[in-house]
Amino acid sequence: MSRKVTDAQGRWRSKTVSFRMSPEENALLDSYARLSGMTKQDYLADRVLQREVVVQSNPRVYKALRNELNAICTALQRMDGWTDADAEFRILFQQVLD
Repeated sequence: MSRKVTDAQGRWRSKTVSFRMSPEENALLDSYARLSGMTKQDYLADRVLQREVVVQSNPRVYKALRNELNAICTALQRMDGWTDADAEFRILFQQVLD
Protein backbone atom coordinates (compact mmCIF):
# COMPACT_ATOMS: atom_id res chain seq x y z
CA MET A 1 0.00 0.00 0.00
CA SER A 2 1.34 3.46 -0.86
CA ARG A 3 2.21 6.06 1.75
CA LYS A 4 -0.32 8.84 2.35
CA VAL A 5 0.73 12.28 1.10
CA THR A 6 0.47 14.82 3.91
CA ASP A 7 0.86 18.60 4.10
CA ALA A 8 3.67 20.48 5.89
CA GLN A 9 2.02 19.94 9.30
CA GLY A 10 1.59 16.22 8.74
CA ARG A 11 -2.15 16.37 8.05
CA TRP A 12 -3.61 14.04 5.50
CA ARG A 13 -5.86 15.99 3.16
CA SER A 14 -8.55 13.48 2.28
CA LYS A 15 -11.50 15.84 1.62
CA THR A 16 -12.20 17.45 -1.75
CA VAL A 17 -13.81 20.88 -1.98
CA SER A 18 -14.80 22.22 -5.37
CA PHE A 19 -16.68 25.17 -6.79
CA ARG A 20 -17.15 26.95 -10.10
CA MET A 21 -15.42 30.13 -11.22
CA SER A 22 -15.49 32.22 -14.35
CA PRO A 23 -12.38 32.11 -16.55
CA GLU A 24 -11.53 35.66 -15.43
CA GLU A 25 -11.83 34.76 -11.76
CA ASN A 26 -9.71 31.66 -12.30
CA ALA A 27 -7.00 33.68 -14.05
CA LEU A 28 -6.98 36.15 -11.16
CA LEU A 29 -6.77 33.33 -8.61
CA ASP A 30 -3.89 31.77 -10.57
CA SER A 31 -2.06 35.11 -10.49
CA TYR A 32 -2.56 35.49 -6.73
CA ALA A 33 -1.31 31.98 -6.07
CA ARG A 34 1.71 32.44 -8.36
CA LEU A 35 2.63 35.75 -6.75
CA SER A 36 2.39 34.24 -3.28
CA GLY A 37 4.73 31.38 -4.18
CA MET A 38 2.16 28.88 -2.93
CA THR A 39 0.19 26.19 -4.67
CA LYS A 40 -3.36 27.11 -5.58
CA GLN A 41 -4.62 24.59 -3.01
CA ASP A 42 -2.52 26.03 -0.17
CA TYR A 43 -3.35 29.61 -1.17
CA LEU A 44 -7.09 28.91 -1.18
CA ALA A 45 -6.97 27.04 2.14
CA ASP A 46 -5.08 29.88 3.84
CA ARG A 47 -7.39 32.57 2.46
CA VAL A 48 -10.61 30.70 3.26
CA LEU A 49 -9.43 29.95 6.78
CA GLN A 50 -8.42 33.62 7.18
CA ARG A 51 -4.77 32.84 7.75
CA GLU A 52 -2.14 35.35 6.75
CA VAL A 53 -0.54 34.65 3.37
CA VAL A 54 3.20 35.23 3.66
CA VAL A 55 5.07 35.45 0.38
CA GLN A 56 8.21 33.34 0.40
CA SER A 57 10.82 34.84 -1.89
CA ASN A 58 12.12 32.45 -4.52
CA PRO A 59 12.92 32.54 -8.25
CA ARG A 60 9.38 31.48 -9.22
CA VAL A 61 7.85 34.38 -7.26
CA TYR A 62 10.36 36.79 -8.77
CA LYS A 63 9.50 35.64 -12.31
CA ALA A 64 5.75 35.79 -11.61
CA LEU A 65 6.08 39.32 -10.21
CA ARG A 66 8.19 40.41 -13.18
CA ASN A 67 5.64 38.99 -15.64
CA GLU A 68 2.71 40.66 -13.85
CA LEU A 69 4.52 44.02 -13.81
CA ASN A 70 5.30 43.67 -17.52
CA ALA A 71 1.62 43.01 -18.24
CA ILE A 72 0.64 46.10 -16.22
CA CYS A 73 3.26 48.20 -18.01
CA THR A 74 1.98 47.02 -21.39
CA ALA A 75 -1.57 47.92 -20.41
CA LEU A 76 -0.45 51.35 -19.21
CA GLN A 77 1.41 51.99 -22.46
CA ARG A 78 -1.75 51.27 -24.47
CA MET A 79 -3.66 53.95 -22.59
CA ASP A 80 -4.26 57.24 -24.38
CA GLY A 81 -4.22 60.73 -22.96
CA TRP A 82 -1.31 60.63 -20.55
CA THR A 83 -0.93 63.73 -18.40
CA ASP A 84 2.48 64.94 -17.21
CA ALA A 85 1.96 63.24 -13.83
CA ASP A 86 1.00 60.00 -15.57
CA ALA A 87 4.08 60.18 -17.79
CA GLU A 88 6.32 60.51 -14.72
CA PHE A 89 4.61 57.51 -13.17
CA ARG A 90 5.09 55.52 -16.37
CA ILE A 91 8.82 56.37 -16.47
CA LEU A 92 9.23 55.36 -12.80
CA PHE A 93 7.29 52.18 -13.40
CA GLN A 94 9.46 51.31 -16.41
CA GLN A 95 12.60 51.78 -14.28
CA VAL A 96 11.22 49.39 -11.68
CA LEU A 97 10.71 46.79 -14.41
CA ASP A 98 14.25 47.11 -15.72
